[in-house]
Amino acid sequence: MREFLEDAFQHRDDGYGRAQKHAKQELPKRFYKETGVVPVEGGFTVTLDGRPTRTPGRVPVVVPVAGIATIMAEEWAAQGERIDAQTMPMVRLVNSALESGEGMVPSFRDEVVKFAGSDLMLYRAESPRELAAEQEAMWDEALVKLARHFGVSFQPTIGILHQPQPPATLAKLEESLEGEGLLVLTALVSITGLTGSGLLAIGLLNRLFTPDYVWSAAHVDEDFQIRQWGEDEEAIERRARRRIEFDTAVKLIELMRG
Repeated sequence: MREFLEDAFQHRDDGYGRAQKHAKQELPKRFYKETGVVPVEGGFTVTLDGRPTRTPGRVPVVVPVAGIATIMAEEWAAQGERIDAQTMPMVRLVNSALESGEGMVPSFRDEVVKFAGSDLMLYRAESPRELAAEQEAMWDEALVKLARHFGVSFQPTIGILHQPQPPATLAKLEESLEGEGLLVLTALVSITGLTGSGLLAIGLLNRLFTPDYVWSAAHVDEDFQIRQWGEDEEAIERRARRRIEFDTAVKLIELMRG
């Protein structure tokens, strides 16, 4: 992700080195017995022993949909003797959104479109031929769906040299995100970063693709390499953690869109 997203989503760095560091830290003790969800002005909040929760930065946690608060409460309830934030993906995602604030909405929207302008699916491998064929089979279908839905065109290229996309295409994509609020855009930025594709994220938001299709399309290159060279335990764990983050962001969008 770009610099401002690294600042906004520091907790989302799931690299192995960070996981090792996390494992060495002493986790805080659980300080509550019961969790709950209560209606408040503006939506719903999660309570711990009857007290409303706040983000680490002391922002009151209020979400507009009861289902989101329910998942957060379940994550709090599932904690053992100590609280491990890494096992609370919805809490972390919502906290990140709330601490970013409404002022970040335009930046988040722009970030997704910037990714789309130099998207994973627009840069194809020249070799090996097997990989190029797999990219074509998976990604061309996605680009055709997006092009038809938004009435735009894309210009894929072979290699890594920058290929500008039509300004009208980027304008249409940005227009499609107008009106989306902080929680949805935070989730969309998360999906974009986890997949490396703003186009897949936008397609998912517009129900053009299923979550499983997006995940598979985002990992064409990686899956090809795994078949060639195998996969180590570290990579398996890292991908599993990323899939949890991805599924959480997808769930947030689904709940927000009803």
